[in-house]
Amino acid sequence: FLLTPGNVDDRASLKYMSSHKRIFSKLFGDREYISKDLFKQLFIDGVHLVTRLKKGMKNALMLQHDKIMIRKRSLIETVNDQLKNICQIEHTRHRFFPNFIINLLSALAAFSFFDKKPSINTAEEFIHPSFLTIAEIELAL
Repeated sequence: FLLTPGNVDDRASLKYMSSHKRIFSKLFGDREYISKDLFKQLFIDGVHLVTRLKKGMKNALMLQHDKIMIRKRSLIETVNDQLKNICQIEHTRHRFFPNFIINLLSALAAFSFFDKKPSINTAEEFIHPSFLTIAEIELAL
């Protein structure tokens, strides 16, 4: 993950080469992350940017798994909300960086003790049976 100050655009940190060397595979984001230049730059560096389409944009082919994961973003927002409100991460005004990190880690430790934590089942098979090929059906029989 990458921490940036609140007054810095999240996309600005992605434009630098050194920051995407730490990111790999897929990057899920909001619609505001869409820009052709950023998409091309990330794609060249091996990062696949996955977002919903803005109004008026052409449809693009998307993997079924990516469509499902975009719909699961609400769970991620739920975890962020719990961390901000229940674990009191939001609105901290630390003058010393190690104090900020200690506050962040203590909130994550408190979150780990929650009985019910939202989760995404990634082990589940995302392919609908009607999409199986004939060879896969024959192997199943």
